[in-house]
Formats: sequence, structure tokens, C-alpha cells
Amino acid sequence: MSRHVQVTFDAHDPRTLSTFWRDVLGYVHPGPPGVELPEGADPLAAWDDFLAQIGVPEAARNSRSAIEDPDGDGPRLFFQQVPEDKVAKNRVHLDVRAAPGLQGEERMAALEAECERLVALGATRIERHDPEPPMGAGHLVMEDPEGNVFCLD
Repeated sequence: MSRHVQVTFDAHDPRTLSTFWRDVLGYVHPGPPGVELPEGADPLAAWDDFLAQIGVPEAARNSRSAIEDPDGDGPRLFFQQVPEDKVAKNRVHLDVRAAPGLQGEERMAALEAECERLVALGATRIERHDPEPPMGAGHLVMEDPEGNVFCLD
């Protein structure tokens, strides 16, 4: 029997980091439990209202956030607030598959274009690894706004 996977990020600012990853992956913020959101409604505003109604103090309302694949295929990403800074390279990272099926310079051009989009969202470019056939197709190493390493692959 297979299992569903949720990937959890420690974060200083869960809402901001979840919004970054939402925009990177094309995911969505789900609405609060039991709340039917009208078309075009802002799920984050709905969460603010929901948390206020159930008595969560304003200072605690950014303690967690989540995003989900609207098609239900990818894992749910959960962001939890922690006080400590990231101090070392993360041992697990996400590979964002931004150039499936492409090879060589066409692949690297697609990765570079996606890199530009993600930098505009708040990512940092770290390094480029050019293709090294037969094993290496080429990829870009990046960091999200809180320093979590990920690859454009």
C-alpha cells in the first residue's frame, strides 16, 4: 500500500514562504475547514477571518500555512513557524522539474528562463551545472527566500 506524502518546511514566515512556493509550483492555498469559498475569493483572507472567529490571537495566525496541488497529484506542502535560523545545508531538497523532455542548450535556456521568473518571486540563484552526458542533464541550484536549497531540473 502506498502512502501520501506531505513535505514540511520550517520557516520564520510561513505565509510568505508558502506564497512563494505556491507561485513556483502553481499550487493553491486551500480554504479553512468547513468554509466554502466563492469563485475568486482569497483563501488567505478567509483564513484570517476563520482564525479570528475561532479566537486565535493575531500573533499566532502566521504560525502555519499549507499549499496543495490543485490537480491532487503532487504532495501537500506544509510550512510551520520555528524560531531558529537555518544553519546548514538542508539534507533533503525539492527538484522543480522545469524542463521535462528537453536536452542540451534548449533545456538550459528553459531552466534559465524559469530561474529569472523565480528570482523575481524572491529566489536566489546559487550555481549552474551544465550538461555532462551521459549522466548529467544540467540543472540550476537555487535558494528560496528563507535559504532552503532547491534545484531547477
